[in-house]
Amino acid sequence: MILGVPASELLLLAALIVLGGLVTGVLAGLFGIGGGTLIVPVLYEVFGAMGVADEVRFQLCIGTSLAIIVPTSIFSFLTHHRKGAVMMDIVRRWALPAIVGVAAGSTIAAFAPAAVLKLAFVVIAGIIAAKLLLGRESWRVSDHLPGRAAMGLYGFMVGLCGSLIGVSGGSIANMFLTLHGISMHRAVATSAGLGVPITAAGTIGYMLAGLPQQGLMPPLSIGFVSLIGFALMAPVSSFTASFGARLAHALSKRQLEVAFGSFLLLVCARFLASIVW
Repeated sequence: MILGVPASELLLLAALIVLGGLVTGVLAGLFGIGGGTLIVPVLYEVFGAMGVADEVRFQLCIGTSLAIIVPTSIFSFLTHHRKGAVMMDIVRRWALPAIVGVAAGSTIAAFAPAAVLKLAFVVIAGIIAAKLLLGRESWRVSDHLPGRAAMGLYGFMVGLCGSLIGVSGGSIANMFLTLHGISMHRAVATSAGLGVPITAAGTIGYMLAGLPQQGLMPPLSIGFVSLIGFALMAPVSSFTASFGARLAHALSKRQLEVAFGSFLLLVCARFLASIVW
C-alpha cells in the first residue's frame, strides 16, 4: 500500500501516464505544439484504460492538461519576454476578462455533463483545424486591434475556450491577434504571456470544481487534476519531443499544418463518437 492505495494500482496508473507522455512528446515535437489539443486526447485514452468513470473522465483530462501546461507557459512567457516580443499592454488588458472566462469554464465543468465539454472541444478544435487546413496568412479582419469592449470580449473568449478544452489559449489568441494584423511572432509571444494566468487559474478552478466528485477520481488526484499525471507526463513528454522534432524537419510547414489539422479532425471524430455511442 502507498498512501492507502494498492501499489499495483498506482504503478499501473504511472505506467499508462508515462506511455501517454511518450506519445504526447513525439506528437508535440512533430507538430510544434505542446498544448491540451494533444494532451487531452492522450489522457482520455489513458484514463479510459484505467477505468475512470465516464462522468468525470473528460473533466479530469482537461484539469490535468491545464496543470501540465502551467510550467511550460511560464517558461515560454519568460523566454519571449526577455526578447522583448510580448505585447504586455494586451496581456494586461486581456488578463482579467480571461480569468473571468476561466472561472466560467470551471463552473461549467463542475455542473455540466461530460458531453457538453466534449462538444466544446470538437467545436473549438474543429475551428483550429479549419484554420490550419484552409487558412491563409493574408486573412485579416482589420489592420489594428478593436476597442476596449471588443478586446475584453476577446480576452473572455480566450479564457473560456482555454478552460473548456484544457489549453493555454495560445491557438485561439493567435487567431484573434493575427486576424487584426499582429505578426505571428508577436502574437505567439503575447499568447504565451496570457497563457500563464489562464493555466494557473484553470488548474485551481478544476481542482475546486472536482472536489464534490473526489470519490470517482483515480489515486492521488485533487478534484479534476491528477497529480501523477502532472508529475510524470510533463518531463516524459519533454524528453521525447526531440524525436518528433527530428521527424518534423523532414516535412514542410504546409505538410505539418495539414498533418496537425488532420490529427485534430480525427480527435474530434473520436469525441463525437463517444457522445453518440
